[in-house]
Amino acid sequence: MARVEIKGEQHPIGEVFSERYAFSVPPYQRPYAWTTEHAGELLDDLLSYLGTSEEAVEELNPYFLGSVVLIKGDRPEAQIVDGQQRLITLTILLATLRAMVPAEFAASITRRLYEPADPLNNVPARYRLRPKERDAGFFQQYIQSEDGVRRLQGMVQPDLNESQRNMLENARLFARELGKLPETRRVRLAQFLVQRCLLVVVSTPDLSSAYRIFAVLNDRGLDLSFADILKAEIIGELPEVEQWEYTLRWEQIEESLGRDEFNALFGHIRAIFRRTRQQGGILDEFREGVIRTVNDPRRLIDDTIVPYGNALYVVANASYESADRAVAKRINALLGWLGRIDNTDWVPPAMVYVSRYHDQPERLLQFLTQLERLAASMMIRRRYTDKRQSRYGRLLGVIQDGAELTHPSSPLELTQQEREETLGALGSDLYLMPPKPRNYVLLRLDTLLAGTGAAYDYKTITVEHVLPRNPAAGSEWLRWWPDQQQRARWQHRLGNLALLSRVKNDRAGNQEFALKKATYFTLKDGVSPFALTTQILQETEWTPKVVERRQKELLAQLRRLWRL
Repeated sequence: MARVEIKGEQHPIGEVFSERYAFSVPPYQRPYAWTTEHAGELLDDLLSYLGTSEEAVEELNPYFLGSVVLIKGDRPEAQIVDGQQRLITLTILLATLRAMVPAEFAASITRRLYEPADPLNNVPARYRLRPKERDAGFFQQYIQSEDGVRRLQGMVQPDLNESQRNMLENARLFARELGKLPETRRVRLAQFLVQRCLLVVVSTPDLSSAYRIFAVLNDRGLDLSFADILKAEIIGELPEVEQWEYTLRWEQIEESLGRDEFNALFGHIRAIFRRTRQQGGILDEFREGVIRTVNDPRRLIDDTIVPYGNALYVVANASYESADRAVAKRINALLGWLGRIDNTDWVPPAMVYVSRYHDQPERLLQFLTQLERLAASMMIRRRYTDKRQSRYGRLLGVIQDGAELTHPSSPLELTQQEREETLGALGSDLYLMPPKPRNYVLLRLDTLLAGTGAAYDYKTITVEHVLPRNPAAGSEWLRWWPDQQQRARWQHRLGNLALLSRVKNDRAGNQEFALKKATYFTLKDGVSPFALTTQILQETEWTPKVVERRQKELLAQLRRLWRL
C-alpha cells in the first residue's frame, strides 16, 4: 500500500493567499452558507483582538483563525475539503477592505486575490480562490475583480441563489461596518489580517485521507466530551463513599436532557456565572468561573447542576407544569417560540427565571412574554453574538440581583430606537431576511390571525410571493402592476407573502391569480392550513392597493404583539 504523506503548516493569511495555493471548491461540497451572523462575528473578533494600541502590527500577538484541510500535491492547485466558508469570507473581507483603503494598499490586496499569468512557468492568470462553478462568475465579477465590491453596493437585488445572496449580504455588511472606521484603522486591519492572522493548512494528495483528517478535526463521535471530563474532576473531589450517590444524580440529569443538551448545560451555566461571551475554552472558563466560585463539589451538583439541569429540561422541551393549566399552556407556547429563535443566548436567563420562580406561573408568564419579544427583536434586527450576550449578561445581573424588570431602562425592555428598528425591518423586504427570522415572523403572525394555539408540524413550510417575481408577459399581473419599480418595491414585503405546506414550484407560482389560489395556495379540500394564506384566498384581485392595505394590517398585528 502506497504511503500517503500528510503535511500540516501554520501560515499567515498573506502566505495562504499567495502563489503557493490556487484554491477551488469541488462540486460535492455544500454551498457557501455563512450568513451575516457568521461574518459579523468574524469582523467583531478581528477588530476586538486588534485593539486600539499603536504597537507596530508585526509586533502584535497572532490571531488564530482555525484550520483548513486540502487535497494538494506539489503544485499550487488545492481542493478545499474543509474551510471553504472561512476562506471565501476572508476573500470577501479582503476585497471589501481593498475598496476602502488608499491605492498602494489596495494594489497589495489585489495581489492576494489575483495571480497574474506567468508564461515561463506555465501559470495562467487566475483568481486565488474559485468557488463552486455556479457561483464562480458572480464571485469574480462582484467580489474578486478590482471594482467588484463598488458595483455590488449599487446593484439592484436580483434573483440570486442562496450562496450568492450570502456573498452579497456579507460584502455589504463588511462595507457598512468598515465604513464606520477611520481610514487609518482600516489600513491597520488589512495589515493585521495579512501579517498576523494565522491558519493551519493541512494537506494530503489523497481524498480519502483528507476526509479522515477532516473527521478527526471535526469529531462528532462519542469520545470524551467536556461534560465527561468535568464529571470526573468534580465527582473525583468527593469522598469515595459519596461518589456513587452523586454519580447517580449527575447521570439522571444527563439522561433526561440527552447528551447534546447536557453538554450545552455547562455552557449555559458558565454564562449564568460569568455573564460575558465565552473568550477561551469551555473547560477553562467553567473551572475558573463556576467551580472555583462555588468551591464545593456537593453544592455545585446539588445547588447548580441539578436545578439548572431541571430548568433547562423545562425550557428546552416546553414542559412547564402548573395547577393553572391555562397559564402553563401559554408559558409552554412561549418556550416553543423561543425554541425557534436562531440562537440559544436567551436560554441562560430563561433557566434562571424558571429555576427561581417555578412556583409563580403568572410571574413566569410575564417574564417569558418579555423575553420572547426581546429575543425576536434582536433576531429580526440581526444583533450578533457580542451584542446579544452583552444584553443577556446585563439581564442575568438584574434577575440575580432581584431588581425591577419592568422599568424602561431594564435590559429586558426595548428602547424606543430598538422598537423603531424592529418595525422598520418588519416593514421592509422581509422575504430577503435569512430564512429563520423570516419564517419566525410569518409563523408568529399566522398564530395571531388564526386566534388559536396553531401547531406547525408540517414537514415542509415555505414562503411564496403572491405577485410572482417574474410575471409572464401579457398576464393579469402586469395589468395590475404595470410599473416595474412599484413591483420591485412591494415584491418582497410582508403584504405580498404567503405560507405553503409544500415545496415551492416556480411554474405554479407564475399562474394567474385565480388559478394560483385554486391550485397552489390550497390543499385538496380547497383550504389552506395557514391563516395568513387563507386571507389571500378571500381577495378577488391582487393590486398594489390590496398589498399596501394588507401590509398595514399585518404590521399593525405585529406592532401590537411586540408592543412596537
